[in-house]
Amino acid sequence: MTPQAEFALALRQPERPPPAGLRCCNGCSPEIRFAVYRNNVVASQIAALAESFPVTLQLVGADFFRGMARVYVQTHTLNSRVLAWIGRDFPDFIRQFAPASGLAYLGDVAQLEYLRICAYHAADQASLDPQSMAQALTDPQALQRLQLHLHPSTHLLRSPHAVYSLWAAHQELLDIGTVQPEHAEAVLVFRAGLEVQLVAISAAQALCIQRLLAQQSLAFAAEEACQCDAGFDLGATLRLLVHAQLIVAMVL
Repeated sequence: MTPQAEFALALRQPERPPPAGLRCCNGCSPEIRFAVYRNNVVASQIAALAESFPVTLQLVGADFFRGMARVYVQTHTLNSRVLAWIGRDFPDFIRQFAPASGLAYLGDVAQLEYLRICAYHAADQASLDPQSMAQALTDPQALQRLQLHLHPSTHLLRSPHAVYSLWAAHQELLDIGTVQPEHAEAVLVFRAGLEVQLVAISAAQALCIQRLLAQQSLAFAAEEACQCDAGFDLGATLRLLVHAQLIVAMVL
Protein backbone atom coordinates (compact mmCIF):
# COMPACT_ATOMS: atom_id res chain seq x y z
CA MET A 1 0.00 0.00 0.00
CA THR A 2 1.34 3.42 -0.96
CA PRO A 3 1.78 6.09 1.74
CA GLN A 4 -1.02 8.07 0.10
CA ALA A 5 -3.39 5.10 0.19
CA GLU A 6 -2.48 4.38 3.81
CA PHE A 7 -3.12 8.00 4.74
CA ALA A 8 -6.52 8.03 2.99
CA LEU A 9 -7.56 4.74 4.60
CA ALA A 10 -6.66 5.99 8.05
CA LEU A 11 -8.77 9.10 7.45
CA ARG A 12 -11.87 7.01 6.68
CA GLN A 13 -11.43 4.39 9.39
CA PRO A 14 -11.09 5.85 12.89
CA GLU A 15 -10.12 2.50 14.40
CA ARG A 16 -6.90 2.49 12.37
CA PRO A 17 -3.76 4.09 13.84
CA PRO A 18 -2.36 7.21 12.14
CA PRO A 19 0.05 6.53 9.29
CA ALA A 20 3.63 5.93 10.32
CA GLY A 21 6.12 8.74 10.10
CA LEU A 22 3.88 11.68 11.00
CA ARG A 23 5.68 14.62 12.60
CA CYS A 24 4.56 17.97 14.02
CA CYS A 25 6.91 20.91 13.68
CA ASN A 26 5.71 22.51 16.95
CA GLY A 27 6.09 19.42 19.10
CA CYS A 28 2.37 18.59 19.34
CA SER A 29 1.24 14.98 19.33
CA PRO A 30 0.88 13.75 15.72
CA GLU A 31 -1.83 11.34 16.85
CA ILE A 32 -3.95 14.14 18.31
CA ARG A 33 -3.44 16.41 15.30
CA PHE A 34 -4.31 13.59 12.91
CA ALA A 35 -7.47 12.77 14.89
CA VAL A 36 -8.60 16.40 14.61
CA TYR A 37 -7.88 16.44 10.89
CA ARG A 38 -9.70 13.13 10.38
CA ASN A 39 -12.74 14.44 12.21
CA ASN A 40 -12.76 17.62 10.11
CA VAL A 41 -12.50 15.65 6.86
CA VAL A 42 -15.35 13.31 7.78
CA ALA A 43 -17.50 16.16 9.09
CA SER A 44 -17.03 18.17 5.89
CA GLN A 45 -18.04 15.19 3.75
CA ILE A 46 -21.14 14.54 5.87
CA ALA A 47 -22.07 18.22 5.58
CA ALA A 48 -21.62 18.03 1.79
CA LEU A 49 -23.92 15.01 1.61
CA ALA A 50 -26.53 16.78 3.72
CA GLU A 51 -26.36 19.73 1.32
CA SER A 52 -26.74 17.45 -1.70
CA PHE A 53 -29.54 15.28 -0.32
CA PRO A 54 -31.85 17.61 1.66
CA VAL A 55 -35.06 15.64 1.08
CA THR A 56 -33.39 12.37 2.01
CA LEU A 57 -32.26 14.07 5.21
CA GLN A 58 -35.78 15.32 5.95
CA LEU A 59 -37.27 11.88 5.40
CA VAL A 60 -35.07 10.21 8.04
CA GLY A 61 -34.13 13.09 10.32
CA ALA A 62 -30.78 14.77 10.90
CA ASP A 63 -29.38 12.28 13.44
CA PHE A 64 -30.16 9.21 11.34
CA PHE A 65 -28.87 10.88 8.19
CA ARG A 66 -25.57 11.90 9.79
CA GLY A 67 -25.06 8.37 11.13
CA MET A 68 -25.84 6.85 7.73
CA ALA A 69 -23.61 9.35 5.94
CA ARG A 70 -20.76 8.66 8.37
CA VAL A 71 -20.89 4.95 7.59
CA TYR A 72 -20.90 5.76 3.87
CA VAL A 73 -17.92 8.10 4.14
CA GLN A 74 -15.95 5.62 6.22
CA THR A 75 -16.61 2.63 3.95
CA HIS A 76 -16.48 4.16 0.46
CA THR A 77 -13.51 5.50 -1.42
CA LEU A 78 -14.18 9.00 -2.69
CA ASN A 79 -14.76 9.03 -6.44
CA SER A 80 -13.98 12.71 -6.96
CA ARG A 81 -12.07 15.62 -5.49
CA VAL A 82 -15.24 17.69 -5.98
CA LEU A 83 -17.57 17.50 -2.99
CA ALA A 84 -20.63 17.75 -5.24
CA TRP A 85 -19.82 14.33 -6.72
CA ILE A 86 -19.03 12.35 -3.57
CA GLY A 87 -22.66 11.24 -3.34
CA ARG A 88 -22.57 9.35 -6.63
CA ASP A 89 -22.76 5.97 -4.89
CA PHE A 90 -24.86 7.19 -1.97
CA PRO A 91 -28.25 6.06 -3.42
CA ASP A 92 -26.96 2.51 -3.97
CA PHE A 93 -25.45 2.53 -0.49
CA ILE A 94 -28.81 3.55 1.00
CA ARG A 95 -30.56 0.70 -0.85
CA GLN A 96 -28.21 -1.75 0.90
CA PHE A 97 -28.15 0.03 4.28
CA ALA A 98 -30.03 -2.31 6.62
CA PRO A 99 -31.23 0.33 9.14
CA ALA A 100 -33.00 2.13 6.25
CA SER A 101 -34.64 -1.00 4.85
CA GLY A 102 -38.03 0.04 6.21
CA LEU A 103 -38.06 2.96 3.77
CA ALA A 104 -37.92 1.18 0.44
CA TYR A 105 -38.23 4.44 -1.49
CA LEU A 106 -35.33 6.20 0.22
CA GLY A 107 -32.61 5.13 -2.22
CA ASP A 108 -34.66 6.25 -5.22
CA VAL A 109 -35.38 9.63 -3.62
CA ALA A 110 -31.63 10.03 -3.11
CA GLN A 111 -31.10 9.01 -6.75
CA LEU A 112 -33.48 11.74 -7.84
CA GLU A 113 -31.60 14.29 -5.77
CA TYR A 114 -28.29 13.21 -7.28
CA LEU A 115 -29.73 13.53 -10.81
CA ARG A 116 -30.62 17.13 -9.93
CA ILE A 117 -26.94 17.73 -9.17
CA CYS A 118 -25.93 16.09 -12.47
CA ALA A 119 -28.42 18.24 -14.38
CA TYR A 120 -27.23 21.43 -12.70
CA HIS A 121 -23.57 20.80 -13.57
CA ALA A 122 -24.19 19.47 -17.10
CA ALA A 123 -22.70 21.24 -20.10
CA ASP A 124 -24.59 23.97 -21.92
CA GLN A 125 -25.85 23.32 -25.43
CA ALA A 126 -28.20 25.34 -27.61
CA SER A 127 -31.52 23.76 -28.54
CA LEU A 128 -32.86 23.56 -32.09
CA ASP A 129 -35.30 26.20 -33.15
CA PRO A 130 -38.92 24.94 -33.46
CA GLN A 131 -39.09 25.72 -37.20
CA SER A 132 -36.19 23.40 -38.01
CA MET A 133 -37.77 20.66 -35.94
CA ALA A 134 -41.17 21.13 -37.57
CA GLN A 135 -39.67 20.70 -41.05
CA ALA A 136 -37.94 17.47 -40.08
CA LEU A 137 -41.02 16.04 -38.40
CA THR A 138 -43.21 16.56 -41.48
CA ASP A 139 -41.24 14.06 -43.59
CA PRO A 140 -42.79 10.57 -43.04
CA GLN A 141 -39.78 8.76 -44.53
CA ALA A 142 -37.33 10.68 -42.39
CA LEU A 143 -39.27 9.85 -39.24
CA GLN A 144 -38.38 6.17 -39.60
CA ARG A 145 -34.68 6.86 -39.10
CA LEU A 146 -34.72 10.21 -37.32
CA GLN A 147 -32.76 10.43 -34.07
CA LEU A 148 -33.29 13.19 -31.52
CA HIS A 149 -30.30 14.21 -29.44
CA LEU A 150 -31.31 15.62 -26.08
CA HIS A 151 -29.69 18.28 -23.95
CA PRO A 152 -26.77 17.06 -21.77
CA SER A 153 -28.71 17.98 -18.63
CA THR A 154 -31.52 15.55 -19.49
CA HIS A 155 -31.89 12.71 -17.01
CA LEU A 156 -34.62 10.22 -16.29
CA LEU A 157 -35.67 8.23 -13.26
CA ARG A 158 -38.23 5.43 -13.38
CA SER A 159 -39.09 4.18 -9.92
CA PRO A 160 -41.58 1.75 -8.35
CA HIS A 161 -42.04 4.43 -5.69
CA ALA A 162 -43.61 7.90 -5.63
CA VAL A 163 -40.28 9.66 -5.86
CA TYR A 164 -41.56 12.82 -7.52
CA SER A 165 -44.45 13.21 -5.09
CA LEU A 166 -42.18 12.68 -2.10
CA TRP A 167 -39.74 15.26 -3.42
CA ALA A 168 -42.51 17.73 -4.32
CA ALA A 169 -44.14 17.39 -0.91
CA HIS A 170 -40.90 18.53 0.69
CA GLN A 171 -40.91 21.59 -1.59
CA GLU A 172 -44.43 22.35 -0.33
CA LEU A 173 -45.83 21.65 -3.80
CA LEU A 174 -47.96 18.74 -2.55
CA ASP A 175 -49.59 17.73 0.70
CA ILE A 176 -47.45 14.93 2.15
CA GLY A 177 -50.64 13.34 3.48
CA THR A 178 -51.81 12.66 -0.08
CA VAL A 179 -48.63 10.88 -1.17
CA GLN A 180 -48.77 7.12 -1.65
CA PRO A 181 -45.12 5.99 -1.52
CA GLU A 182 -45.85 2.62 -3.16
CA HIS A 183 -47.20 4.33 -6.29
CA ALA A 184 -44.75 4.05 -9.20
CA GLU A 185 -43.62 7.30 -10.79
CA ALA A 186 -41.28 8.48 -13.52
CA VAL A 187 -39.49 11.84 -13.48
CA LEU A 188 -37.81 13.88 -16.18
CA VAL A 189 -34.93 15.98 -14.81
CA PHE A 190 -33.32 18.80 -16.80
CA ARG A 191 -31.89 22.28 -16.47
CA ALA A 192 -33.66 25.33 -17.85
CA GLY A 193 -31.19 28.20 -17.76
CA LEU A 194 -29.66 27.93 -14.29
CA GLU A 195 -32.67 26.24 -12.70
CA VAL A 196 -33.13 22.48 -12.49
CA GLN A 197 -36.65 21.35 -13.36
CA LEU A 198 -38.46 18.15 -12.41
CA VAL A 199 -41.49 16.98 -14.38
CA ALA A 200 -43.57 13.92 -13.55
CA ILE A 201 -44.25 11.92 -16.72
CA SER A 202 -46.04 8.71 -17.60
CA ALA A 203 -44.34 5.33 -17.81
CA ALA A 204 -44.76 5.32 -21.60
CA GLN A 205 -43.27 8.81 -21.94
CA ALA A 206 -40.37 7.74 -19.76
CA LEU A 207 -39.74 4.69 -21.92
CA CYS A 208 -39.81 6.80 -25.08
CA ILE A 209 -37.37 9.36 -23.68
CA GLN A 210 -35.16 6.58 -22.31
CA ARG A 211 -34.86 5.15 -25.82
CA LEU A 212 -34.08 8.59 -27.23
CA LEU A 213 -31.33 9.05 -24.64
CA ALA A 214 -29.93 5.70 -25.82
CA GLN A 215 -29.73 7.14 -29.36
CA GLN A 216 -32.53 4.96 -30.71
CA SER A 217 -34.65 6.32 -33.56
CA LEU A 218 -37.78 8.30 -32.83
CA ALA A 219 -39.88 5.64 -34.58
CA PHE A 220 -38.40 2.87 -32.43
CA ALA A 221 -38.87 4.91 -29.26
CA ALA A 222 -42.50 5.61 -30.14
CA GLU A 223 -43.16 1.96 -30.95
CA GLU A 224 -41.72 0.83 -27.60
CA ALA A 225 -43.83 3.43 -25.79
CA CYS A 226 -47.00 2.29 -27.58
CA GLN A 227 -46.31 -1.28 -26.51
CA CYS A 228 -46.09 -0.01 -22.95
CA ASP A 229 -49.32 1.99 -23.29
CA ALA A 230 -51.58 1.86 -26.33
CA GLY A 231 -52.74 5.38 -25.50
CA PHE A 232 -49.24 6.85 -25.69
CA ASP A 233 -49.27 10.33 -27.25
CA LEU A 234 -46.07 10.96 -29.18
CA GLY A 235 -47.15 14.50 -30.02
CA ALA A 236 -47.54 15.40 -26.34
CA THR A 237 -44.12 13.97 -25.56
CA LEU A 238 -42.48 15.94 -28.37
CA ARG A 239 -44.23 19.10 -27.24
CA LEU A 240 -42.83 18.54 -23.75
CA LEU A 241 -39.29 18.17 -25.12
CA VAL A 242 -39.67 21.20 -27.39
CA HIS A 243 -41.18 23.38 -24.67
CA ALA A 244 -38.33 22.44 -22.31
CA GLN A 245 -35.83 23.16 -25.12
CA LEU A 246 -34.28 19.73 -24.73
CA ILE A 247 -33.86 18.79 -28.41
CA VAL A 248 -30.38 19.93 -29.44
CA ALA A 249 -29.90 17.96 -32.67
CA MET A 250 -31.73 15.86 -35.24
CA VAL A 251 -29.81 13.17 -37.08
CA LEU A 252 -31.04 11.18 -40.10
